Amino acid sequence: MRLRHPDRQTIHLGYCTNVHPAEDLDGIIAQLDTYALPVRERLDSDVLGLGLWLAAPVAAGLAADGAQRRRLRRELDVRGLEVVTLNGFPYRSFQAPVVKHAVYHPDWSTPERLDYTLDLARVLADLLPDDAARGSISTLPLAWRDPWDPGRADACARRLDSLAIGLADLARQSGRAIRVGFEPEPGCVVETTADAVRLLSDMDTEWLGICLDLAHLACAWEQPAAALGRLREAGLPIVKVQVSAALGADSPRFDADVLRGYVEPRFLHQTRSCDGGATDDLDAALDAELPGPWRVHYHVPLHTAPATPLTSTVPLLRDALRELVGGPAAACDHFDVETYTWGVLPVAHRPETPEQLAGGIAAELAFARDELLALGLSLPVRPAPGAARPTYTEVTS
Repeated sequence: MRLRHPDRQTIHLGYCTNVHPAEDLDGIIAQLDTYALPVRERLDSDVLGLGLWLAAPVAAGLAADGAQRRRLRRELDVRGLEVVTLNGFPYRSFQAPVVKHAVYHPDWSTPERLDYTLDLARVLADLLPDDAARGSISTLPLAWRDPWDPGRADACARRLDSLAIGLADLARQSGRAIRVGFEPEPGCVVETTADAVRLLSDMDTEWLGICLDLAHLACAWEQPAAALGRLREAGLPIVKVQVSAALGADSPRFDADVLRGYVEPRFLHQTRSCDGGATDDLDAALDAELPGPWRVHYHVPLHTAPATPLTSTVPLLRDALRELVGGPAAACDHFDVETYTWGVLPVAHRPETPEQLAGGIAAELAFARDELLALGLSLPVRPAPGAARPTYTEVTS
């Protein structure tokens, strides 16, 4: 959906489709009917934004086939859906039974990561609404921290130079500007905004910048004002924000039984304590009895509390949104709700049907929308009764 900032920028808010498993075009289109269209209808929104995730094979196919790109654009348009941002972090198989460290491969030292990201940019150039100012793609923060050496660092730097050149060439050819944001994440080469300043300040910031994931920011125990000030001073633009909340445990030793309900085999749940203690997964933190309090890289739904007595980092999310859009100028115009863990939540919190998942996604988007409205943003004025209003062709497929 679209909101308007007092500085007159259009702020795009959507949800990330990496929560859905399809990795071919027909499956992606089917998911639009199963989830995205019901979410738009529940929100009573004329247009719903999607942070589309395309696995590498489907991205390559779309990049090579203009007819298929036009088909996807039509399928979005007739359902009242729009795409200004893509999630280019997972390469493929993101909802496989076990993902863990595989999500960080291929990394930015490889040609495969560069090719995938440029494929996504070519696709997004044709999906962007005609009146969108720009597009964005989020990607991994170079690589997982190990192994990392000067040779891999040099290879990453060369890929980033090639990426900026490719995005500039695409803009000249298509007339559409696409920017890529590197997403600091626990355990990676770029884990914090300080790492981003140290390792990414030399990249071409006309095309490259930062994707700020608010759950990751919380897990790093960073304060939003200081983090954003650090990026601003270094000249690193925030090209995309992932509106997400991490899992918190104030007394993990006493809450261990509840925390074990969040241990699961699919995703990595890096755990960080306020004093700098760290493990690469939640079960390891529990076994090591890592001192608390903890923040766990486990994206939990925004609109509802996790299992008692655990908490979420929604208060930090609110602080971050205030810093991003609460002032006279918006620091970013692309906001994507990214709770990809619905299918692995503890059973009592897990949706059992597509209708329940669509309802949860809609509730999260309503939560994020209301937080932005409370900061002074506004919704577009809707046509008066009887006036012309966007209509969408009924689709059967």
